[in-house]
Amino acid sequence: MAERILIVEDERAVARGLQYALEREGFQVLLAGTAREGSAMAREQMPDLIILDIRLPDGNGFDLCRELRRSLRQPILMLTACDDEVDRVLGLELGADDYVTKPYSLRELIARLRALLRRAYGELSRPNPSERIVFGHIALDLEARRAYRDGKDVGLTATEFKLLAHLAAHPGRIFSRQDLLQAVWGYPDYYGDERTVDVHIRHLREKVEDDPTNPMHLCTVRGLGYSLEL
Repeated sequence: MAERILIVEDERAVARGLQYALEREGFQVLLAGTAREGSAMAREQMPDLIILDIRLPDGNGFDLCRELRRSLRQPILMLTACDDEVDRVLGLELGADDYVTKPYSLRELIARLRALLRRAYGELSRPNPSERIVFGHIALDLEARRAYRDGKDVGLTATEFKLLAHLAAHPGRIFSRQDLLQAVWGYPDYYGDERTVDVHIRHLREKVEDDPTNPMHLCTVRGLGYSLEL
């Protein structure tokens, strides 16, 4: 069954162009032209992935991303203004899994979509049902793709879960940011911004560490990258 992509984009020509390109790649596409319409469609249609433009006629993509993240875990890819680091980082802070800057190539956009879909529904969807990873107060259920802190679901997104599971599966091993972009985001060297990794690590620390400012498990190795200590 083809994956369904919701595009929230107010420029009709851009939206139609994306729709045509994605349908040609075998995706089913839903279109929304406003934040309000996008919010309703995301909840009613439950797409597999959401492409979210920042500038919308009745609000902005940042507010919509924050709203959707309160209840939905589907991957969110934001379309941001070219070279605007504030837009890129803010989108990640609010729960987006990744971003593509305008103008973008369709080839790169589709590659990123496929990587996000693989991460959310691919290799993590068929783990050994009995396999769990436990460290500190945290237990990772690889079948359900959920993390629990003292038995309570901590509410990780698909990207956060895969990042944490990847680090936890290799305790003590140091991964550079590029290592993680390739292993978790599925990007080759020429895709991906290392800041993406930093923002997701900070989100994970806020959810799984007793003191996020003094992490005991998700450790920074200065000049090298990150590691998970049991």
